[in-house]
Amino acid sequence: MDEITLFMENNKEAIIKDIKYLVASDSPSDNKTLADACKERIQKLLKTYFGYAAEEIEQEEYGDHLKFVYGEGDETILILSHYDTVWDEGNLDLVEADNKIYGPGILDMKGGLVQTIWALKAIKDLYLPLNKSIVFLCTSDEEVGSPTSEALITKEASNSTAVLVTEPPEAKTKALKSGRKGSSRYYVDIHGRAAHSGNNHEDGINAIREAAQHIVDLESMTDYDKGTTINVGSIEGGGKLNVIPDHARFGVNVRVETEEEQSRIDDYMKHLFSYTEGIEIEVSGGVNRPPMVKDENTITLLAHAQEAADEIGIGEIKDAFVGGGSDANFTANLGVPTLDGLGAVGLGIHAHNEHIIADEIPERTSFLCRLILSL
Repeated sequence: MDEITLFMENNKEAIIKDIKYLVASDSPSDNKTLADACKERIQKLLKTYFGYAAEEIEQEEYGDHLKFVYGEGDETILILSHYDTVWDEGNLDLVEADNKIYGPGILDMKGGLVQTIWALKAIKDLYLPLNKSIVFLCTSDEEVGSPTSEALITKEASNSTAVLVTEPPEAKTKALKSGRKGSSRYYVDIHGRAAHSGNNHEDGINAIREAAQHIVDLESMTDYDKGTTINVGSIEGGGKLNVIPDHARFGVNVRVETEEEQSRIDDYMKHLFSYTEGIEIEVSGGVNRPPMVKDENTITLLAHAQEAADEIGIGEIKDAFVGGGSDANFTANLGVPTLDGLGAVGLGIHAHNEHIIADEIPERTSFLCRLILSL
């Protein structure tokens, strides 16, 4: 057995213990107190295994970002993980059963974050040759579009020869992610005029009615052949049933395969017309992540990934284009070689059955370690 694989097999239970340690600390993106508590657990692991902590990049609204540097060299490999999750405190329980470990953010992506720590720990403990510096970023706002970490990520990526992202691989095939759809986020505020629904109905301008017409329009723009999906994911407005509602607000998520399509829909969103006289429309938001397109850089990285897989005997490495976005979209768009999907194996991202497969942990952690060394 390959020495790295043997190391991971011998430490499987310790890796699982560390994953549970992070997952047990809820870290929703919008709760800085909880996120920072989880951050402290990451710092504890780093101090325990490497003797020093990561640099903390303090944030006001979100958890503090972490920058951990390991090794030396004139060139740098950037590894990206995030520790925030979509789950509010107490939404999911941490449960282990039938070779599966369930919990909030365990797949997306605390499993991959811990596997990265152990990949670097193997390099350290086995005295494996590393000719590059590793910058390991753990960020706290990926699930809400990386508003405060994008600049940090792109800065570090610009100084790196390659970027590895430890989001989970494609669920069914375990394929790495070589392409991703671009994403945009919008909020639409519609202002009408309030009036008594019985005495002065004709004086009111119904903001909810106006919103409904736009929602139908936007949802109908989904085009599966183009790879374009538009989802109105939130709506609020009105109040008392005997009052014409003077305000409505809805949120829109857009996913596209090309920058051209992303620009077309962005232009549409920013020029919404009103169906009803007297209505005022405000649109906020815009393009969040550009599409991640598979290019020659990606193909070169995939070749390194296959070499790493061959060294530990895990067979053919496949790659896939997926609909979800990640921080890989930012770095690939800079022209920096980027490969995603290097995290834990499992199912249920953003779903109540979110879990990882325990027996896959040693192999995938070994694979990540070998890939780092190959670069």
